[in-house]
Amino acid sequence: MTNRYDTGMAVRRQVLGDAHVDRAEAAKTPLDGPFQEMITETAWGNLWANDRISRRERSMLTLALLAACGNFEEIPMHIRAATRTGASQEDIMEAFQHVAVYAGVPKANHAIKLAKQTWAELDAEKD
Repeated sequence: MTNRYDTGMAVRRQVLGDAHVDRAEAAKTPLDGPFQEMITETAWGNLWANDRISRRERSMLTLALLAACGNFEEIPMHIRAATRTGASQEDIMEAFQHVAVYAGVPKANHAIKLAKQTWAELDAEKD
């Protein structure tokens, strides 16, 4: 493992939370292990570890890109992560408005639906 892997794992835990990362690590197999190492090094150890823009901004960019590309299965995870990066619900809704204009209203609409569901789950977990 490289230093970028260790940095990536630390950032991944900060952004996604220990419980999420522990579940993902427990589900890792020899078959997908190299893939998991690659995304930990590149996405988390290189991109998310970079401080040229804030993690709040990265959350907003990530959510907008996920919605624009139709990668909806990742949106709830990154909505939860946004609670750790400082991106507010209003910030995220602004990002989804950009999605509506530049990538399509149906994609933004679905992303907003997922965000609202996830925020409701987060609120219920507080109780």
